Amino acid sequence: MSTASVWPQRASAGFELASTLGYDGVEVMVWADQESQSVPTLRKRSRETGVPVLAVHSPSLLITQRVWSPDPVVRLRRSVEAAMELEASTVVVHPPFRWQRRYGDAFADLVAELEDSSGVHIAVENMFKVRPPGGGRNSRVSAFRPSIDPTDVGYAHYTLDLSHTAAAGMDALALAERMGEGLAHVHLADGTGIPKDEHLAPGHGGQPCAELLERLTRSQFGGQIVLEVNTRTARSPAQRARVLGEALLYTRLHLGQ
Repeated sequence: MSTASVWPQRASAGFELASTLGYDGVEVMVWADQESQSVPTLRKRSRETGVPVLAVHSPSLLITQRVWSPDPVVRLRRSVEAAMELEASTVVVHPPFRWQRRYGDAFADLVAELEDSSGVHIAVENMFKVRPPGGGRNSRVSAFRPSIDPTDVGYAHYTLDLSHTAAAGMDALALAERMGEGLAHVHLADGTGIPKDEHLAPGHGGQPCAELLERLTRSQFGGQIVLEVNTRTARSPAQRARVLGEALLYTRLHLGQ
């Protein structure tokens, strides 16, 4: 379970809920929450709850551009260091923004260098286009370079996010095929197809969540499947737990577990 699934609560709430519901581990979303930025705190929460950190999501969002450092290279390096200290096998990172020219030019080489030196999988995530300021209702542009599809560049490892494929109007199964053996990490969520990052619980939108899970089982997928579900509208802790509990059951059902 991604700790983003309990946003705006702190990372500790994610560990506690993951433990209560029986998740195998967490992906830590590094953001403004001080707990998410502190390796000693995360290690303590993991030890207290018995829930391991399996992945670290690098602070790649617009709202996290100054977390750890304003330099995206430093942020990615620190994410890898955090993963190593927490014994997490994967770092999730977004492609560079279009305006990050120097970072974008060196990004592929940086990812390869960090993977080689650390042994951590750096899984580059697919994204979606957004409406520009002042743009028309159907106007969409990519904020990422060279595109929203990381297979356009080619990396050793990828993250497939099904909320993002919904918002982008992309074929999730075709993208998974293009990622091939490089598919190391799945953000399991759903979307209705509107150009918005919805992160609905799987089965509550139009994405082929069940079919993807069944394909991954048949192919003996050895990567990580992470529930990254938006529960901000939950009216109580019990409702949030119900949504994330049902999402876990859905996932295990279609994985044949």
